[in-house]
Amino acid sequence: MLGHRLVIVQDAHLGPDSPEREEAFLAFLEAVPTLGDCLLVNGDLFEFWAEYRRVVPRTGFHVVAALARLRKRIPVVMTGGNHDRWGETFWRGDLGIEFFPYQARLEVGRRGVLALHGDGITERNRSARLLHRIIKLPLTVTLFRLLHPDLVFWLTDRLSGALGDTTRDPEVIRQAAEQQQQWAIRTLAADRTLGLVVMGHTHRPALAEPEPGRQYLNPGAWLDEYCYAVATEDGAQLCQFVR
Repeated sequence: MLGHRLVIVQDAHLGPDSPEREEAFLAFLEAVPTLGDCLLVNGDLFEFWAEYRRVVPRTGFHVVAALARLRKRIPVVMTGGNHDRWGETFWRGDLGIEFFPYQARLEVGRRGVLALHGDGITERNRSARLLHRIIKLPLTVTLFRLLHPDLVFWLTDRLSGALGDTTRDPEVIRQAAEQQQQWAIRTLAADRTLGLVVMGHTHRPALAEPEPGRQYLNPGAWLDEYCYAVATEDGAQLCQFVR
């Protein structure tokens, strides 16, 4: 069991061009122990993140340090998103943070929780589907690690707008969010051990209860108005962080 009151945040997309968002996120991490007793970071914490054997990316250093401090106080779990899926041994080995590249099964109180970022499931955008396939390939990770980190981040800074971002067309993202919810409802119906499915990626907050006590939750994007959520064995709540 992870805890009794799970704080969930996702889609922060922190990077070198988001100093105010990062400062707010650091304040949020300081406040997390007053909001709950465990934390789930459900993908796309960073605009881009890659793991190296001997190098820690400078981008996001303060957030990484804050997560390391928080982990000493409460359990922290992370899932990978389409922007930051490459980091398993760093988070687990160096920080003691459980990291799941694609999905995590958790227990909050007596409630089974399935958490996943959601990319690659209901994509309406061809480039996003292609990106999801590419980042899953071991060859892709190997090739990136052969490049100098400065070159990798230079490339990703210039390609960030094309890293599977489907938010440009409101109708496309509306359809993706609707299909995402239907996928979660089918998953809840098929797996009776689950009481909650948590997804991100579409940046659209949602809370649905297709059956009593069984819910689908998308906390929304931290990128948009500092959205997060809190879940217990009895229910979930959409929230907004105010500094």
